[in-house]
Amino acid sequence: MKHVTVVDHPLVQHKLTIMRNKDTSTGSFRRLLREISQLLAYEVTRDLTLTERLIETPNCEMNAPTLAGKKLALISILRAGNGLLDGILELIPSARVGFVGLYRDEETLKPVQYYYKVPEELEDRMVIVVDPMLATGNSSVAAIDLLKQSGARNLIFMCLLAAPEGVKRMEEAHPDVPIVTAAIDDHLNEHGYIVPGLGDAGDRMYGTK
Repeated sequence: MKHVTVVDHPLVQHKLTIMRNKDTSTGSFRRLLREISQLLAYEVTRDLTLTERLIETPNCEMNAPTLAGKKLALISILRAGNGLLDGILELIPSARVGFVGLYRDEETLKPVQYYYKVPEELEDRMVIVVDPMLATGNSSVAAIDLLKQSGARNLIFMCLLAAPEGVKRMEEAHPDVPIVTAAIDDHLNEHGYIVPGLGDAGDRMYGTK
């Protein structure tokens, strides 16, 4: 899985273990998801392009590094993607934000689109697509299909957990899109949930069923 980066930092793995625990409260789950999103974002943004600009410190002038190019775009796959989005925005508040609304048909496991609104000029931006779970991969593939149709070329997919089936589906559909995740779990069950996983991320984050 050359296109997948698993962030095995001890803090990421420790926080993920707490999130997996079925007794972890909604408030704690939401907070931990935000914290892990920031740790994952460091890996995702490792290769952002830098330029220099002249600034004046209290002691002298200097050419200091600064981000180059257009502001990057963060695309949340609704609704659970917002849990990752909020944390990244704390690190990169100037990022442009878009949303792809997809829900999974529980019988076919296929994604159904209900909302789509993204920033302009995606072709000139790094685009980070966020969704906590890469399970079947159908929703992720559908979202990236839409973003490529809107001009996006430099895409990265960031998730909390991935299943081998979802990773394979993404690799087949979009081999040019790297995946950054905290863990690749064992398999999907008959309902399309990641095992061992952590349940439904959206339900656990918002306290719904």
